[in-house]
Amino acid sequence: MADERAEIGVFGGSGFYSLLENAREVWIETPYGAPSDRVALGEIAGRKVAFLPRHGKDHRFPPQTINYRANLWAMKELGVTRIIAPTACGSLKKEVEPGHMVVADQVVDRTTGRHDTFYDGPITTHVSFADPYCPQLRPVASTALRSIGVTTHDTGTIVVIQGPRFSTRAESKWFQDAGWEVINMTQYPECYLARELEICYVNISLITDYDVGLAGAQPVTHEDVLKVFASNNERVKQAIYKIVEAMPTERTCGCGSALSGAR
Repeated sequence: MADERAEIGVFGGSGFYSLLENAREVWIETPYGAPSDRVALGEIAGRKVAFLPRHGKDHRFPPQTINYRANLWAMKELGVTRIIAPTACGSLKKEVEPGHMVVADQVVDRTTGRHDTFYDGPITTHVSFADPYCPQLRPVASTALRSIGVTTHDTGTIVVIQGPRFSTRAESKWFQDAGWEVINMTQYPECYLARELEICYVNISLITDYDVGLAGAQPVTHEDVLKVFASNNERVKQAIYKIVEAMPTERTCGCGSALSGAR
C-alpha cells in the first residue's frame, strides 16, 4: 500500500520507545519472523519516516534475542534507504563522558551465535564492511548534534558484546587497552545487515556511563542506563529531527551498491 512506505528508518534503543506523533502503526511480515514490534509510520520535515524500537516497546527482547534480520527486512520492505540508529552505550575513555554522543565510524564484533547474514547460500556473498557506517550521513549527524548543544565525538569504535551481562573489569580493561571508545550490545549485526540490504546506516551512541574497566568506575546497572537515557530522550529526538531535516535527498555514498562485486 502507498501509505505503508517510508524513506528513512529509525531504530529506538534502551529507554527510547517512541518518536513520531500521530503515527500509524503496522505489523510487517518478513521471511525471518516478526520484527520486535509494530512499525510506526509518520513524517518529519515532510519526509516519510518509519520508527521501530529494537527491544520492543516494553523492552521484552534483550540484545541477544532481538530478531535483527526481521527488523532490517521490515525497514527494507517499507522502502527505507537510510537508517538512524541511536543506542545507549558505555564509555571506555575518560574524555568520552556520560551525556556526550559519539558518531561511530568503526565497530568490533565480540558477539556469538547471532544470525548475522541474509546470504546463507547457495550463492556465496562477501560484502565489504571495511567502513561500517555511512560516510555521507556521519557528518550530517555530527553537525546536527552540535547544533543542539551536544558535546559530540565525530569518530569512535564500538565494541559489541553479547549481553545480557555487562563486562567483567578484566574484559572492560582489555577493550580499553585496545584503544576503543564505546561499548554496546546491539550494534552488531544490526549495522552489518543494513549494509547487506544496501541501506545507509548511521549510529548515534549516547554515553550513559563509564565502563567498569576505567579506573574508579563503579559497576553499572540497567536502571542507571535507563535513567541517563530517559533524561536525554528529548535531545536524542531533537537530533533525529535535525538529521532528517538536513539529510540530502541524493545518496552519494557506496552503501547503495554494496552487493556490486560481492558475488
